[in-house]
Amino acid sequence: MAMNYKEEDGHHNSGVGPGPAVKSKKPDNTAFKQQRLPAWQPILTAGTVLPAFFVIGVIFIPIGIGIFVTSNNIREYEIDYTGIDPNSPCNKCLNVTGTSNTTCRCTINFTLEHPFESNVFMYYGLSNFYQNHRRYVKSRDDSQLNGDKNSLTNPSKECDPYRVNQGKPIAPCGAIANSMFNDTLSLYQIKEGSRVSIKLTKKGIAWWTDKNVKFRNPSGNSSDLAVVFKDTEKPINWKNPVYDLDKDDPENNGFINEDFIVWMRTAALPTFRKLYGLIEKGDAQYAALAPGNYSLDIEYNYPVFSFDGRKRMILSTISWMGGKNPFLGIAYITVGSICFFLGVVLLIIHHKYGNRNNSADIPN
Repeated sequence: MAMNYKEEDGHHNSGVGPGPAVKSKKPDNTAFKQQRLPAWQPILTAGTVLPAFFVIGVIFIPIGIGIFVTSNNIREYEIDYTGIDPNSPCNKCLNVTGTSNTTCRCTINFTLEHPFESNVFMYYGLSNFYQNHRRYVKSRDDSQLNGDKNSLTNPSKECDPYRVNQGKPIAPCGAIANSMFNDTLSLYQIKEGSRVSIKLTKKGIAWWTDKNVKFRNPSGNSSDLAVVFKDTEKPINWKNPVYDLDKDDPENNGFINEDFIVWMRTAALPTFRKLYGLIEKGDAQYAALAPGNYSLDIEYNYPVFSFDGRKRMILSTISWMGGKNPFLGIAYITVGSICFFLGVVLLIIHHKYGNRNNSADIPN
């Protein structure tokens, strides 16, 4: 009996008579699958590596020194007003709860030794508060915050269990909004025994894109937001509804309230600070905050003791690189110094052993 063999791409098909061809597993003859694409393969030699190390060192070290010096020139003053210390004026407010209807007040006196020349930014800081928790970050309804009327009365289920209260939809819904920071901070300068209030600007503290794109009030009677939000309920831990967050400025209410917008931008780390207000410099001849005695009045509403948190008030100026941050300058100096040091070490090794290796390749 005759046997019929068919060879294709190195595979054999044996059998009597014609049969189905075996599909080849050989890759297609293309530049990509046959690894024939053009590539650049640099050859690392002492002549290319050593200059690179020295150039990085020479560039990075001066940049790092400049950034570090600039950061150190930024004035910053911080007050921890949690009240953990029994001698703290705010110790009496330590056990305040978020659902309490009474407000605990305390005053902390402090002295500024150096002037804060330019505009001063006031921040509030929290510690051990994990705003980056996955479930916490998702607990919001962006459509509702963008002014969608359907989402206003029918919030997303992502907001549970802060979606409905007393049979009405919560606006704004979710855990982020429900836990909004609500301490009130007031700064006074003490002059000749009397206290002079320092004006704190609350507008312009949020990102432009947040204020004008992501957050919008529902369409309707813009002059009376109470009518727009009449079918909703305030978050459980809030004392005032969303349309009455700023009693001094009616245009800073609802979902476009800038304190609210700042809080809704969640922090990446458990210790963070958020902008509370701006102290603008008035007369060019005088500093925004002159050296002297000051007092900080606090309406202590926000509980942190239950989760071992801390609260701070920070006064800070800024520079061309932003706020005080010595890490970036230290990082540049460290990387530049390491590269320069490695360049020196490799240069010594190359000078000592390079000629020996070259002479070994020359035949006798």
